[in-house]
Amino acid sequence: MSEDQRNRSWAYVLLRVMLGVNMAFHGISRIIAGPGVFAATLVHGFQNTILPTVLVRAFALTLPWAEAAVGLLILVGLFRLPALLAGGAMLVALTFGSTLRQDWESAGLQLIYALVYAALLAFLSHDRYAVDLVLWRPAWRAR
Repeated sequence: MSEDQRNRSWAYVLLRVMLGVNMAFHGISRIIAGPGVFAATLVHGFQNTILPTVLVRAFALTLPWAEAAVGLLILVGLFRLPALLAGGAMLVALTFGSTLRQDWESAGLQLIYALVYAALLAFLSHDRYAVDLVLWRPAWRAR
């Protein structure tokens, strides 16, 4: 592996780990605080929208667990493609909610997250330091 390839691999893993930590602790901190607390806050924030309260509450109770799971998978590099796609899908749902509430600041931040997800998906072949590669690469099994 050339020095440029190695540097790209380290740059990739840095971005993947940063996103993984960020997403995992979004979820973990909400779980520790109590998912009901987060759900109540979200329900209150969506009371003047067309979304039914029961739907907002169900989403809010599920989101912390999904964020934690997706974040941990991205962090360690396990099921990378499905985890990145699931994270992107969560962002679409969050952006829908932010724009519905006309919360343009949050929608703008979500665009930044979307760029990171897109970059990680586009350059997935540069990832050389992931659990996936140890578990499912035939050359690793033979050693």
